[in-house]
Amino acid sequence: MQADYVIVGAGSAGCALAYRLSEAGRSVIVIEYGGTDAGPLIQMPAALSYPMNMKRYDWGYQTEPEPHLGGRRLATPRGKVIGGSSSINGMIYVRGHACDYDHWAEEGAQGWAYADVLPYFKRLESWHDGGRGGDPEWRGKSGPLHVTRGPGLNPLTQAFIEAGAQAGYPVTGDYNGAQQEGFGPFDATIYNGKRWSSANAYLRPALARPNCTLVHGLAERVVIEDGRATGVQLTRGSRTEIIAANAEVIIAASSINSPKLLMLSGIGPADHLKEHGIEVLADRPGVGQNLQDHLELYIQMAAKQPVSLYRYWNLTSKAMIGARWLFTGAGLGASNQFESTGFIRSRAGVEYPDIQFHFLPLAVRYDGKLAAKGHGYQAHVGPMRSVSRGSVTLASADPADAPKILFNYMSDPSDWEDFRTCVRLTREIFAQPAFEPYADKELQPGAQMQTDADLDTFIREHAESAYHPCGTAKMGDANDPMAVVDPQTRVIGVDGLRVADSSIFPRITNGNLNGPSIMVGEKAADHILGKDALPRENAIPWMHPAWATAQR
Repeated sequence: MQADYVIVGAGSAGCALAYRLSEAGRSVIVIEYGGTDAGPLIQMPAALSYPMNMKRYDWGYQTEPEPHLGGRRLATPRGKVIGGSSSINGMIYVRGHACDYDHWAEEGAQGWAYADVLPYFKRLESWHDGGRGGDPEWRGKSGPLHVTRGPGLNPLTQAFIEAGAQAGYPVTGDYNGAQQEGFGPFDATIYNGKRWSSANAYLRPALARPNCTLVHGLAERVVIEDGRATGVQLTRGSRTEIIAANAEVIIAASSINSPKLLMLSGIGPADHLKEHGIEVLADRPGVGQNLQDHLELYIQMAAKQPVSLYRYWNLTSKAMIGARWLFTGAGLGASNQFESTGFIRSRAGVEYPDIQFHFLPLAVRYDGKLAAKGHGYQAHVGPMRSVSRGSVTLASADPADAPKILFNYMSDPSDWEDFRTCVRLTREIFAQPAFEPYADKELQPGAQMQTDADLDTFIREHAESAYHPCGTAKMGDANDPMAVVDPQTRVIGVDGLRVADSSIFPRITNGNLNGPSIMVGEKAADHILGKDALPRENAIPWMHPAWATAQR
């Protein structure tokens, strides 16, 4: 088998690449290890806690024991299914802040400032405000990815936005528009009551074209001849074969599997590759380094009125919600239930938001386990720009073995200070008059946990990943020894090979990573096709006028 372009990974960025390259008339083969996304567990938004905890859909990765979190091993879900992690995530859509991308450009990713990437965010979107306000001039209207808003009917959902305003923070009608900072409604990759993954948005339309093919198999290595990538070796069942790339190989296998595949192919830190008996074809010390994530806590409250989603937390109600969704595509099953959010700054002197809230009108964990019996609500909260950095390394030279993942969470003292601030600011919001009719006791951490030492114990025992890994093949100037790809997403030191997914983020963006990952696929496609970049947009985002001297 052969094609102009061979893409490894049918995830958020890979599907966008397949769509744009095949749209341009190029032949494309997409290699994906996972299987189908058919069935309600993936397609029904309210069922989001199921696929990310199922071996059928998730690679099932875990971190190494995290030394600053009491040696806990944290789950690191990555999608093993068409659509990749966009098929198992919480469907929350956040572009990130304008300053994130300006920072990328300052770090050597020329051409990736906010003015450069905003046109690509617009190109990928079809935005629907759902009658809850917004910034239509900042949003896309005809892209493959439908972005919608839940109805926000639960009184707790509205109370969260009101409480933010009562605490002195701005309210924003569209955090993906001119003003990210403040409290307002969440955007989601949901359309007509269905998860609108990159598989639904991009891959299915691409596969409907005669020049795009999907192949299921495990990519073992990129074939490199005389310094040029010429194909991908993969196993399908008991067979090993090579799929030839006439133009280029593009790795879009996630920030965990992309560096793993690079290293198995001889591209990475030379000493590490030699340890595993792998011939060094390109000594790139940055491969697998610079690993980042968002860590978060669940601040949970008991509710004294029966207004939370707990009333549906029983088999009969779940069956009724599922049946209604199957027959009509509507009802509670058509929402991820994350319908309000907040982006705030932790202190004066921070230029743009560095804390994000996900509000949920239920006290529950991501894995679907209740914290306590009874009605409640919670905010997921965590810092957006942790200083800590980790790594992805090889456990062996066997492509079937999982890589070693160490985020090194909380390794910098500033992370502890930031997390304590997150807890205290969340408590302040939950203490506002908007929650007075509902607020009962604090379930987690618990009102008795007040001192820095108390909160540090809580953080160490309860902090969880928000599942936003990135940065392991960072984009930068070709002369940067730690850069892995240049600003055209070309792997430095190897011809005919690119990486285009969240691996290439120089620094993690502000919020959930699905939207930025799809944007990377969209923009990389233009680089690959040799097209002129979309014209820059010099839209000026709102910045708090007193950010230097005020926290809110």
